Amino acid sequence: MSKKPFYITTPIYYPSAKLHIGHAYCTTIADSIARYHRLAGDDVFFLTGSDEHGLKIQQSAEAAGITPIAYTDRIVAGFQNLWKRLHISNDDFIRTTEARHARVVQEIFRRIYEKGDIYKGSYKGLYCTPCESYWTEHQLDENGCCPDCHRPVQEVSEEAYFFKMSKYADRVLAHIETHPDFIQPVSRRNEMINFIKQGLEDLCISRTSFDWGIPVPGDEKHVIYVWFDALTNYLTPIGFLDDAEKFAKFWPADLHLVGKEIVRFHTIIWPCILMALDLPLPKKVYGHGWLIVDGDKMSKSKGNVVDPIGLIDEFGADAIRYFLLREINLGQDGNFSRDALIARINSDLANDLGNLLHRTLSMALKFQGGMLAAPEGESAADRSLKADAADTVAFFRANMEEMQLSATIKKVWAFISRANKYIDETAPWALAKDPAKKQELANVLYNLAEALRVIGVLISPFMPETAARIWKQLALKGFGSVQLADIEPWGGIPEGHKIGVPEQLFPRIETEKEEAPVWAGKTVGKGKQPEKGERESASEITFEEFHKIQLRVVRVLDAEIVPKTDKLLKLTVDLGDERRQVVSGIAQHYKPEELIGKNVVMVVNLKPAKLRGVVSQGMILAAAQGEDLKVLSVDMPIGTEVR
Repeated sequence: MSKKPFYITTPIYYPSAKLHIGHAYCTTIADSIARYHRLAGDDVFFLTGSDEHGLKIQQSAEAAGITPIAYTDRIVAGFQNLWKRLHISNDDFIRTTEARHARVVQEIFRRIYEKGDIYKGSYKGLYCTPCESYWTEHQLDENGCCPDCHRPVQEVSEEAYFFKMSKYADRVLAHIETHPDFIQPVSRRNEMINFIKQGLEDLCISRTSFDWGIPVPGDEKHVIYVWFDALTNYLTPIGFLDDAEKFAKFWPADLHLVGKEIVRFHTIIWPCILMALDLPLPKKVYGHGWLIVDGDKMSKSKGNVVDPIGLIDEFGADAIRYFLLREINLGQDGNFSRDALIARINSDLANDLGNLLHRTLSMALKFQGGMLAAPEGESAADRSLKADAADTVAFFRANMEEMQLSATIKKVWAFISRANKYIDETAPWALAKDPAKKQELANVLYNLAEALRVIGVLISPFMPETAARIWKQLALKGFGSVQLADIEPWGGIPEGHKIGVPEQLFPRIETEKEEAPVWAGKTVGKGKQPEKGERESASEITFEEFHKIQLRVVRVLDAEIVPKTDKLLKLTVDLGDERRQVVSGIAQHYKPEELIGKNVVMVVNLKPAKLRGVVSQGMILAAAQGEDLKVLSVDMPIGTEVR
């Protein structure tokens, strides 16, 4: 059976003098999608690169006192190092300064010129140097600035070549309207439809006021406009001029993944160029959102630009990848917070995944010398675990095809929580004390190891290094060639397999400040309920402030006393689409078993806090009167919004 080709690209990045976490975000998304398609058995070609021509590069190089190529060489090396540190699995890295690319750009210019769709004229208009964009008067923002970056534009007047983009406006609009998946998400699609309906003018595609670019063939005082040059990079590495078989295999591209600020170039200018070349259009252009930091857009002037290399040095690449992919819904703007990152590492990676692996291997070594015996028969808990595994693998395949990365990760982590719960249900330490339970113990330990085999594959698109470490600790071979189909049947670990020695995946990160417990909506020292006279008078808040509080119905799945405390309970709750850990100061009012199965109300967007060393990801609502306290329990389905 032949493999299905899958061609995915990121934008080729402008050589910014300072790398930031936004560079890591887009490429990590693309890498995870590419890794999934390899896992699904597709023949993947994954392209990224750098966009190195244009006026702003020349100006930056002059300011630095070096040549443009020396300037870009230095910065591109930083990109390539970042991709290596992030485990980016690109198949090619295209630089627009490469000879192979200049040849393609000039040939495309020739073909479109010979077709009569390029002509020489005189340009007088408005130009934004930072965005390398041409604008008309009516397209400027309310301050007369660039509508994309909102910085001043310059009036430019020079001889130039023009591409007859207006000729293709109706065809591009018709394609967008008849192919609803071409531009995603829908909000970007609607923006582009409205932009085209305002009218497309012919595009100026050459400059004479600077020389850092690819010369126009036959008229070398002109250099080709940077976006006409940059967009054609998607054709160069797949053999546009050199390998007809490879080009036929991978074009049209399956996915251009780009930032929302450059969707217009990829869904209007690029399709017009392809139509002029009589080439098919890419199947999908997806405009992802921006990454903001602690609620604010990154800016040098604000001093909140996050260095991805520093983060990788401190926390590791897989932790950064996990946080970016889990926390942000593709297509929406997402927030990066150091505190939230640490909370996820401690809760999801150290507690959930790390503990599952360590407990499983430690018990297998202690109770069976590390040898996994063949399972015989099955209990209700065994059947439930296997059914959850099958459901998770099916969900993974369906949702990764739709690029629902965050939802997929949450589903996988729900299965990790289920496997941890399976340990509590089956209590292997108790089975080990009863010789009559030897086979039952063998079944449990085998099922836990098998669950980890499946989990290792499912997290591999997101956390490739961690996935390989899990398989290595399980002493399993063939991780580099494993396919998704290999984990669809249960029981891939052979009888008599001997597992390896457990090693810590993610050490817990201790924060400097320990928060006091939350008591019924108010933080008080040492878990003490405030006396009536101690309560602060409540200040009024606006409706907008109240509206920020997100309340949902959750179900308590598990509850236990926090060690070395007599007032704190650690709860595992189900929100419907994910599971979380919450610490609540109600242990003197409820036994753990009294809460299990209850549907209670929780504040779900509360900043994570650390209580006696345990991360709490929300707050359970309770009402208190004197010594009496009751949690707020409602007869509504889990996930229901409370308002």
